Amino acid sequence: MKTIIFVRHGKSSWEYSVDDKDRPLKQRGIDDAHKVALELKRTNNVIDACFSSPANRALHTASIFLRMLSVNFEQFMVQDALYDFSGESVLHFLKSLNDELSSIMIFGHNHALTALVNMLGDTYLENLPTSGVAIVEFNFNHWSDLKDGKTKQIIIPKELR
Repeated sequence: MKTIIFVRHGKSSWEYSVDDKDRPLKQRGIDDAHKVALELKRTNNVIDACFSSPANRALHTASIFLRMLSVNFEQFMVQDALYDFSGESVLHFLKSLNDELSSIMIFGHNHALTALVNMLGDTYLENLPTSGVAIVEFNFNHWSDLKDGKTKQIIIPKELR
């Protein structure tokens, strides 16, 4: 059994003239990330490892979640493959994971995450919103077999406000 917790980064600011990777979170993004992480904490998911895009907005979101969920930062790695908007690099990354990992959390971007949740889960999402979470479970032992999961939970920040 494998589990992926997909987390889209929080709402980011376009206020600053910086490269895309350097865009910070807006206050709403910070607030929503806290709310969603607190809701996720109630589900008591075991997390073996967490991976984030190197983009500032994804890293900040990951930091909020890891602190709120009391995840050891030694379980956290930045992965360039997660700075992806199509989903191809993310899917390749997921299929190459160490089979010893059972439950992982990834912090990334749209449209990649919405596409993957729709492709791998059994519940259609129009859009995984910023700070949104989708948990998909799989009945296999090898990440290379990644397909045909069951969407266990979706957490939308707007529903928590």
